[in-house]
Amino acid sequence: MTAGDDHRGDRRGHWLVALQFALIAALGAIGVPPFVQGRAPLAAVLLAAIGLAVGGWALTANRPGNFNVHPAPRVGGRLVREGPYRWIRHPMYTCVIICAAAAAWASRSTWAWLAAGVLAGVLQAKATLEERWLAQAHVDYDGYRARTWRFLPWIY
Repeated sequence: MTAGDDHRGDRRGHWLVALQFALIAALGAIGVPPFVQGRAPLAAVLLAAIGLAVGGWALTANRPGNFNVHPAPRVGGRLVREGPYRWIRHPMYTCVIICAAAAAWASRSTWAWLAAGVLAGVLQAKATLEERWLAQAHVDYDGYRARTWRFLPWIY
């Protein structure tokens, strides 16, 4: 990435990250108590376990220091194509979306489902911005993007 490709001054990424974490906090406040109290439906527990497994797998493939919660790629970062990144470009976003759905399901709250839907939209916008910047930072990103799914294999 060259100095001209430095996207830290672009405020869109900061707003998307702020919205993402605000929605995660709201979903945590609404959706975590049923899990802690043992009232979450088994399907919600299984969904949360799948989401956390995807997130853990992504962390083993893309070590801290190479990724960023901000959509701008890290200077000197490498394009990861191992683990879940072999099939999906944003497995951490997939983890968050799956866990948000699990929290909404467990809470049985319309507000939680609304927050989960808005969170999915925020992550969609963040992924779009991130992919634009990754294509600028990595000459082979467009080829990688053509061979992989954004969030879920064979679906999207």
